[in-house]
Amino acid sequence: MSEYQVMRWREIPSMVMARDGADTIKVMLPARFQEAIDEAAMRLGEIDADAYTAGWNRDPWTQSDEVPAALAARITASLEEEFPESKLQAILDAMNPTN
Repeated sequence: MSEYQVMRWREIPSMVMARDGADTIKVMLPARFQEAIDEAAMRLGEIDADAYTAGWNRDPWTQSDEVPAALAARITASLEEEFPESKLQAILDAMNPTN
């Protein structure tokens, strides 16, 4: 039985981890996610190490019957679809509108 977990900064996903025993796969989401995380931290003034680190969280592990590599790839693709550029921008705008 495999399981996966998503690492996020606040609500913005950053990485998918999938494991089955000793076999662990870690997949970073595309650069636009890290760029959104960095922008969010700046908008919120959470740029010192303690504040930035406090924003990180992990979803609970979720079980699956897939092998870790396929599982990580599927979850990564799902997050990319769930968080298009427009949704990331809306999250940023809700934190501190630029207008």
